Amino acid sequence: MYTTSDIYPVSDFNRKTSEHIKRVQETKKPEVLTVNGKAAVVMVDPESYDQLIQNHDLLQTIKNIAIANEQHDNGQAKPAKQVFQELKDELKAKYPDANL
Repeated sequence: MYTTSDIYPVSDFNRKTSEHIKRVQETKKPEVLTVNGKAAVVMVDPESYDQLIQNHDLLQTIKNIAIANEQHDNGQAKPAKQVFQELKDELKAKYPDANL
């Protein structure tokens, strides 16, 4: 999380780019750059960005599982055997020469 001490005008970043980059790399804390007093961009180090993306992917997976669970509980699920047969039928229709 960032604090008010991590907020800088973009003009300061333009004048002291290397300082900002070094600080972000050392502290692993994001910096918020502002334009006309409003947040414009957030700068993070590559490792923190990678972690953010991994967390986002994990969160999306958890959401998908929750949706599937809800669909199952609402009787919207199909038995796996039926799903595989439907897929096999679709593939046979699309690729009649395939050995399925």
